[in-house]
Amino acid sequence: MAGFVEGRDRNQATLLPDRLDEALGEDHPVCVVDALEHKKLGFIFEVEATGRPGHHPATILKIYLYGDLNQIQSSRHLGRECGRNIELMWLTDQFAPGFRSIADFQSRSSPSVVIVLCRE
Repeated sequence: MAGFVEGRDRNQATLLPDRLDEALGEDHPVCVVDALEHKKLGFIFEVEATGRPGHHPATILKIYLYGDLNQIQSSRHLGRECGRNIELMWLTDQFAPGFRSIADFQSRSSPSVVIVLCRE
C-alpha cells in the first residue's frame, strides 16, 4: 500500500507468541474481516500527495468493522486495543493508529455495513 503509513510484517518475530499467525487459527473470526475487500464494499480511497503519509483507510475500516463485530464502539477503546489485543495486532500488521484517526474515519465515513457471519 504505497503512499500510506504501514504496519509491520505479520511474520516478524515478536516476544509472545513468536508469530502472530500462530496465535490465531485459520478459521478464526477475525480472518473474515481481513478477507473483506473494501472495493467490493463500495469503499474507494485516494492518496493525497501533500503532507505526511496518512493511515490507509482500508486498515482503519478493518479496525472499525472489528469494533462493530466485538461491540467496541469507542474510538479511544479501539485505539487502545490495537496496541494490546492480539487479534487487532494481527489484523492491522501491528499498526496502532491513534484514537483520533479512528474517530475521524467514523465521522467522515459512517459506513452502513451489515456483516452476516454464517457458521456451518
